[in-house]
Amino acid sequence: MKIAVVGTGYVGLVTGTCLAETGNHVTCVDIDEQKVKTLQSGQVTIYEPGLDVLFDRNIKQGRLSFTTSLAEGIKDAAVIFLALPTPPGEDGSADLQYVLRVANDLGPLLENYAIIVDKSTVPVGTAQKVHNQVQQGIKPGVDFDVVSNPEFLREGVAVEDFMKPDRVVVGTSSNRARKVMETLYAPLVRQGNPIIFMDEASAELTKYAANAFLATKITFMNEIANLCEKVGANVDMVRKGIGTDNRIGKRFLFAGIGYGGSCFPKDVQALAHSADQVDYDFQILNAVMGVNRQQKTKLLPQMKEYLGGSFEGKTVAVWGLSFKPYTDDIREAPALYNIRQLLDQGAKVRAYDPEAMPNARQELPANVTYTQNEYQALEGAHVLLIVTEWPVFRTPDFDQIASMLKHKAIFDGRNLYEPAQMAELGFDYFSIGRNKSNG
Repeated sequence: MKIAVVGTGYVGLVTGTCLAETGNHVTCVDIDEQKVKTLQSGQVTIYEPGLDVLFDRNIKQGRLSFTTSLAEGIKDAAVIFLALPTPPGEDGSADLQYVLRVANDLGPLLENYAIIVDKSTVPVGTAQKVHNQVQQGIKPGVDFDVVSNPEFLREGVAVEDFMKPDRVVVGTSSNRARKVMETLYAPLVRQGNPIIFMDEASAELTKYAANAFLATKITFMNEIANLCEKVGANVDMVRKGIGTDNRIGKRFLFAGIGYGGSCFPKDVQALAHSADQVDYDFQILNAVMGVNRQQKTKLLPQMKEYLGGSFEGKTVAVWGLSFKPYTDDIREAPALYNIRQLLDQGAKVRAYDPEAMPNARQELPANVTYTQNEYQALEGAHVLLIVTEWPVFRTPDFDQIASMLKHKAIFDGRNLYEPAQMAELGFDYFSIGRNKSNG
């Protein structure tokens, strides 16, 4: 099948590459000339484990190509995916300008029947808006359908998520479009996982509901962790106690310093805004956003007190900059909030991350020092702050850490170590929801 993917960001590049891997001929379109040149040269523009192997294979076999020309990219395409950014506006709503601009451009370019697929995360009603935009410029006798097909990709395991999905959600009222989408996704659901067909509005809401629920689950456990600290309980024990209940499940129950990334923050905000637009007060989501804002910098007051009530003249080593491991994505990452507050209060910051430092340099003030490995970040530092749970941080050389820090103190925002072990090693160890007395 001939496929076009408009947008070569995270979702677009993974979608295009994986669809090429299943035998389709895919052309990816982007207006960023430099990015397209980089992709054409065989270089992947995002960090995602396993993507480079599929990317390289499908370019060499001629199934994956890139262009800046929308007309060239969609020529003879049976399915056109819109994988465009929908950033939050000032009011929290999803900004649809990029999606609707491309929809407007598509109308005059279509020569034959095509299915236009909203792959971006978009609010209810977007499929109809896209349809209206395309319809304005369509040539007489040319037909098309607009389908909502939300993505459920987790950064770090996105290739596996696409190739072996838990489910595929397709929103369409067209039998013709349904048959094409069923054929397209058939190779990915051979083990029996479902393609769930529904109306467009329900598909659009499904994506927001999924992300909002997961963000709520994370935030609930962070609230439980905060209560554990007050009453002397251990959140790790509570997590195991409730996670074995299969009505609750084990995933997304790890306490920490909040969620970040490209999806949860903006999707929770957008869903709350959509509710406001129809005069519904989505109280749970408003609470989730408020708790998460506070949780991101939860360890800083304890650190400040430990350092004598001031960060002035102190150096803090920071391990981890990406919002989660196995990605270079720093969007809404807790590390950004912690580092900015530390700098604002007079601290110096030495930081290390296996993948995200180039992106962090673009986002953070120039006076952050980046190091070549995690131990170099400790040089001259008073304490260590762990923000991202990269595997390389899980079993470090504690003797080396102790010898390099001015204070033998670790502030662990991801609960990587056992409090009892840290006490035996002589560290002052601060984590989330696990007091020293109950470790």
